[in-house]
Amino acid sequence: MVKYFLGQSVLRSSWDQVFAAFWQRYPNPYSKHVLTEDIVHREVTPDQKLLSRRLLTKTNRMPRWAERLFPANVAHSVYILEDSIVDPQNQTMTTFTWNINHARLMEFGLARFKSNVTKTMKGFEYILAKLQGEAPPKTLVETAKEAKEKAKETALAATEKAKDLASKAATKKQQQQQQFV
Repeated sequence: MVKYFLGQSVLRSSWDQVFAAFWQRYPNPYSKHVLTEDIVHREVTPDQKLLSRRLLTKTNRMPRWAERLFPANVAHSVYILEDSIVDPQNQTMTTFTWNINHARLMEFGLARFKSNVTKTMKGFEYILAKLQGEAPPKTLVETAKEAKEKAKETALAATEKAKDLASKAATKKQQQQQQFV
């Protein structure tokens, strides 16, 4: 079970864009599970670092055994605290996040945690692309929808072509029968 996880990312964007994207990263198509975000505390230290604390509410499916122990509204909501330290002089940002409900009862496996980290980074890259005026990368859901629509169009075109060929064949057959009569 995961108790601590350290991840480090280098983003290929200007400091100003990364800083702006950090505060605008929700909502995005990769983080639909994030329901709310509220700034609880913000202050600037004497050495010009910005300290902030945010409260995030997320949906998070619990293991089935745990869902039976909690009411539905509790079992499907998770409250996360996020503390961040922004150092504009060194152009670094450090965040710490932790689950504040169910934390003593259970821990989640590394695979689930890495999946959430991946979604977070994809969402962050999505917001950065939007801020830079680029077309954000398509989500898997968007790609699947496009493929489904394209398949429907292809099937419809194939059906029309088959009807057209069948009609031509029927006409040709009818003409041949009339020649023999």
